[in-house]
Amino acid sequence: MYKLQAGMGLVLAASLLIAGCGGEENEPLRERPEPASSRAQPVDAPTDAEQASVAPLEVTISTSVSLRTDRRLMVEGETNLPDQAQVQVIVEREVSRVRWHTRANVNDGRFSAGPFGSGSGLPDGTYIVRVQLSEASVQPEIVQERIGRRGEHLAGELVSQSRHGLGQMATYSRRFLVGDEPRRTRDQVEIH
Repeated sequence: MYKLQAGMGLVLAASLLIAGCGGEENEPLRERPEPASSRAQPVDAPTDAEQASVAPLEVTISTSVSLRTDRRLMVEGETNLPDQAQVQVIVEREVSRVRWHTRANVNDGRFSAGPFGSGSGLPDGTYIVRVQLSEASVQPEIVQERIGRRGEHLAGELVSQSRHGLGQMATYSRRFLVGDEPRRTRDQVEIH
């Protein structure tokens, strides 16, 4: 009999517990709100409609170089990249692979960088000037609106996929000669 009373007491306790948790029958179930950190966050990826509304930007870049009296190099360029676009300008000596670089911003379709070279100036020889549009993720918001969040609106022969999987980027390069000792070459170089 003791076991029967204990079993009935257990059933009664469970019934009370269930009844106390149920509330009214007509009350709708309420979900607990999710913490903000677990909610799905909006993705910055543009929709197909947004991508279709932005025309591709056929990137153009051109440069001119000048040697200052101290034999250090200045680079000036023109481009159709949007204002405030950040570009990296690199000057590399072909023989030694010694490099100098700096960042520049595009303003009114132009950019300027330099002086490049050591304090004693650049030795005679062949150099490469390279201009690279930095990845879209580091560009100002206004630039990203034109070129895309991953550079997807960039087009043309200067555009390629980033090595680091960060989207598309644009790179321009040109060779030039400093000094009056032209070396034998089959490539077209500009002599200064």
